Amino acid sequence: MSSLTCFKAYDIRGELGTELNEDIAYRIGRAYGEFLKPKTIVVGGDVRLTSEALKLALANGLRDAGTDVLDIGLSGTEEIYFATFHLGVDGGIEVTASHNPMNYNGMKLVRENAKPISGDTGLRDVQRLAEENNFAKVDESQRGSYKQITVLDAYVDHLMGYINLDNFNRPMKLVINSGNGAAGHVIDAIEKRFQKANVPVTFIKVHHQPDGNFPNGIPNPLLPECRQDTADAVREHHADMGIAFDGDFDRCFLFDGEAQFIEGYYIVGLLAEAFLQKEPGAKIIHDPRLTWNTMDIVTKAGGVPVMSKTGHAFIKERMRKEDAIYGGEMSAHHYFRDFAYCDSGMIPWLLVAELLCVKNTSLKALVADRMAAFPASGEINCRLENAKETIDNILSIYKKDAKKIDFTDGICIEYKDWRFNLRTSNTEPVIRLNVESIDNPELMRTKTNEILALMVGTDK
Repeated sequence: MSSLTCFKAYDIRGELGTELNEDIAYRIGRAYGEFLKPKTIVVGGDVRLTSEALKLALANGLRDAGTDVLDIGLSGTEEIYFATFHLGVDGGIEVTASHNPMNYNGMKLVRENAKPISGDTGLRDVQRLAEENNFAKVDESQRGSYKQITVLDAYVDHLMGYINLDNFNRPMKLVINSGNGAAGHVIDAIEKRFQKANVPVTFIKVHHQPDGNFPNGIPNPLLPECRQDTADAVREHHADMGIAFDGDFDRCFLFDGEAQFIEGYYIVGLLAEAFLQKEPGAKIIHDPRLTWNTMDIVTKAGGVPVMSKTGHAFIKERMRKEDAIYGGEMSAHHYFRDFAYCDSGMIPWLLVAELLCVKNTSLKALVADRMAAFPASGEINCRLENAKETIDNILSIYKKDAKKIDFTDGICIEYKDWRFNLRTSNTEPVIRLNVESIDNPELMRTKTNEILALMVGTDK
């Protein structure tokens, strides 16, 4: 029995040819069908050059397991989430490697109501069956059917339900960088809704055409080197805001009118406040990496902040458990109760654009006070061989004077006027550091450098 290394903690991702190919995709489809026994499942794929072939191999495996397959074609991950809960089918699979290098692809799997399938909720069972590859011969009469469909109109209807176009009452320019990924067709559909309503919003599209060759680089605006084209376009067009997506657009990244990248952490607070105005007293989920700004905003707005372990499967599970209206991670994943507790990259920028109009202000003005009140390092990643030893050493140094220590995800150590989170990645061989302070950027920088020196010093 060969081991399939493409199965990760939350999803499937691997190098093409060796870790993931059409045979493995077929086996994954067959295993999903055998394990969950879905009657109908929806599939889609991103723009990568191998996504279509992998998706069809996956569909064949599902059909051989007796599952009917609905194919929504070129799509982002959230379109699969939407199709799954909107159509009321038994599950969905998106073929995507999001922001991974060119020679990778992968899959994100959900079951009914777009509930995630991850390590402890079925992914290991699918992996075991796919690895065993011991499937019965298929009787043609028992094969599932295959049909191409579209849910785009219904999906855009849903997106538009989060905003009121009447609020867009002043001219606005939005730079939207799809990164040659899967977002373009959705942006076009949203633009048509704005035009039909005679809303004075101009869409300036950058790297708009889907292209699996990624001529402008892999779309991953979390990396500073991937932000330049969006920032340049904001400056050139004097835009009010810049929006950039990753490959499967389940994350969006925002730039203010001066082309400054806004850390996802501050957007979480912004959206939390907006939702609490609509539903006072609601619960808001956040991750442990950076917390003080979110907790301060939510508490002052009459909401209940709830901390969850980092990662979409954990956040979604906690969202459902708490029936939270909104959840946000500093990594630019934003989750919405009305979107089956799933993450969306389209809903956040629509809400923020509406906020700019309602408050008649700029994005910079909306977040400036919060950035000054709680300056943060942003996430710093270090590749270390001895991650556990490093974290244990740093814990032993900082714990003695700590006001609070939390182990929800890695280590969170808090003092009166600064705090930090140090954790190993769930998906990569790296250690991640986040530091924030109260109203003291110099202290934040000093402590960040202090911990980084310790991290490098212990990795001999």
